[in-house]
Amino acid sequence: MFEKIKVKSLNYKTSELPNRRKEGFTLPALTAGILNQGLNNFVPKENATILRNMISISANGANTGATFYQNKEFTVLQDAYAIQWKKHKLLNDYQYLYFVSSISKVIFGNYEWTNKAGWEKIKNNKIKLPIKNNEIDFSFMENFIEELERAKIQKLDNYLEINNLKDYTLTQEEQKVLDDFEKKNFQWKEFNLKVLFGESTRGKRLKSADRVQGNLPFVTAGETDEGISAFIGNKVNVFAKNTITIDMFGSAKYRNYEYGADDHVSVVHTENIEKSSSVFITSAIHKASYTGEFHYGRNFYPKDADNLTISLPTKNNQPDYALMQILISAIQKQVVKDVVLYAEKKLGKKI
Repeated sequence: MFEKIKVKSLNYKTSELPNRRKEGFTLPALTAGILNQGLNNFVPKENATILRNMISISANGANTGATFYQNKEFTVLQDAYAIQWKKHKLLNDYQYLYFVSSISKVIFGNYEWTNKAGWEKIKNNKIKLPIKNNEIDFSFMENFIEELERAKIQKLDNYLEINNLKDYTLTQEEQKVLDDFEKKNFQWKEFNLKVLFGESTRGKRLKSADRVQGNLPFVTAGETDEGISAFIGNKVNVFAKNTITIDMFGSAKYRNYEYGADDHVSVVHTENIEKSSSVFITSAIHKASYTGEFHYGRNFYPKDADNLTISLPTKNNQPDYALMQILISAIQKQVVKDVVLYAEKKLGKKI
């Protein structure tokens, strides 16, 4: 039903490419990965094979087999590829999304580093689809995904309402801090993580076979579901909410809930500072630790966290946590504004 799309080879190293749009680099480029649907870099449109309305598949890395529908312009570099419906019928977004779910179900998690999800390996897999009169029921696929989307957006809209997140108007103070940040008017200084928050803590290994079902989130290395691999009832070391985890690859995440963690996770103890400041610190840590230095052969450990240096805005030569709070509040409102408007548009509400 699908065919792999041939693309022009682009002579770029991903390390040389920007991870944000800038002049001359405006086309999203897909490599192996799951974050942002694998769209990790940007390349010039010139000489690139521009793709759209296709399914992308990650063929390498920890998330080999990760499958996404790309409905905007993109191209592929290495370790990933794109496939397209090859029948005469044109598929809409909802139908493509149904196919993505069906394909992902049979390939994601069934391939790994030593058994990569290349097209030649996966193309003969079979997927289950709804049928009517012995033909694929495209109408059902479309209606099913559309209803799922509406239900999710209604849930999102309710969440925004209950948590008073619909107010996205910036205060004068927030606008000023945001302007100062964009104009690079902040004073920055480097700080050692151990000096700021004490020694980092390492989780303890808990084999999958030994896990008892329960309510405590158990954090392992990985990006899927923010690294939460299970909810357990085992007696383990419970880490406080408002702390930060760094996994074996150096990927940092903020945790606003109590959790357990395995031995591939380091915990930075930021529980004594305000939430928004911890979120800011998480970003600073991620920038310093998630550099490609850490991998399966060279894991990130608590000693690496204790030696880590991060850059923070300062006041009187100390971290300016109040400034961090205001900036994060302003950024949250900017993000929430787009979410609120999107939800209201999808639900047909008056904006």
